[in-house]
Amino acid sequence: METVNIHDAKTHLSRLVERAAAGEPFIIAKSGKPMVKVIPLDSPSGGQVKRLGFLTGQIDVPQDFDRMGEDEIEKLFKGS
Repeated sequence: METVNIHDAKTHLSRLVERAAAGEPFIIAKSGKPMVKVIPLDSPSGGQVKRLGFLTGQIDVPQDFDRMGEDEIEKLFKGS
């Protein structure tokens, strides 16, 4: 992630904001010390991190899903 000093951030704010909005967050530093992180509004915040199991109860995965199509796949590798 790019770090920009505060003077350059003031000078190039429009360009930096456009880049952040396009998904390229950056950090603004003062005297080499990171002060803030600029991220797009639609990016997940710390409390919005996606976790495993977010579709629990909404989909049904067959018990044999890891073996589905194994005969066809085996034939592809054996060349039969």
